[in-house]
Amino acid sequence: MAHLLSMGVTVSPRTQGISSSKPLMSVLHPISSVPANRRGRDSQIHRTQKLNLEVSPHRAVSAVRLMRIELGGAFADLLNERGKGSGDNEMAYVERTLGFRTRDLDARDLRLVTDVVGGTIRWRRFLDHLIVSLCNDKNAFSSMEPLLLQILRIGFYEIVKLNMPAYAVVDENVRLAKVALRPGAGNMVNGILRKLVLLKERDSIPIPKVEGDDRSQARALATLYSHPVWMVRRWTKYLGQEETIRLMEWNNREPSFSLRANSARGFTRGDLVKQLDLLEVPYELSLHLPNFVRVKTGLQAVIQAGMLKEGKCAVQDESAGKRYLT
Repeated sequence: MAHLLSMGVTVSPRTQGISSSKPLMSVLHPISSVPANRRGRDSQIHRTQKLNLEVSPHRAVSAVRLMRIELGGAFADLLNERGKGSGDNEMAYVERTLGFRTRDLDARDLRLVTDVVGGTIRWRRFLDHLIVSLCNDKNAFSSMEPLLLQILRIGFYEIVKLNMPAYAVVDENVRLAKVALRPGAGNMVNGILRKLVLLKERDSIPIPKVEGDDRSQARALATLYSHPVWMVRRWTKYLGQEETIRLMEWNNREPSFSLRANSARGFTRGDLVKQLDLLEVPYELSLHLPNFVRVKTGLQAVIQAGMLKEGKCAVQDESAGKRYLT
């Protein structure tokens, strides 16, 4: 697909006839079967030649996942599931899409992929508004290659919403664009992201102004908080603008989970905290219940470690945890 994109071919669900029942890359690049007598050393050399250690793994995987979601009808939650062989399957998609593999994802990379993909989807309307505003030619956005657009969205999200170090975000996304597409694409990413960084430093990011008639205000709010226009208009009609803004802000908050230590089995919150430290899962202690811990990312690591299956802890909302007070 990297070759298709580098030739300026725009891929869309209509032109490719993509349905949600088939993975995107299986439609664009059917996997040819390899004869048994050609497997082994030759295939190992082939894989080694396509390994790229310079490209950021979490950004490469995030770009491919976003492509699969937007063009292939995949679901973000299902892509986060980690089963047997899922790592190889993930890299197979990356290789077929970008033309190379990266190093395997570690626990930190997986958390970043989940955060970047989920956040980019959640804030896509706002991110696209910024990209359009910073493009010299407004028509460039509508005709932009799908992979290039995803790379820009990732960069904008990391700079504007995650507040990652700007120099690292620019450098890594430029490298991804150059390797996966072509040098010219990297130059374009470099120019747009550097312009965004400069505007952010000057506190002059082009944010839509909420002014004009009801329709204009609804469109501005929909862009600012990345919600559908029809939803903003309906909420504003029944709830008022102030309550609508509060509701959209609540919708855009990062979801968190509560873990309850199973004290009935002698597993205390202190034991739970030690396990989370070993798994490098960030957490915060509940302010209300002594057996509960809150986590925003890393739940998959907890599941993979078998902590839920072994009954050491359970995912439970704190509102239902009063009876577990000790």
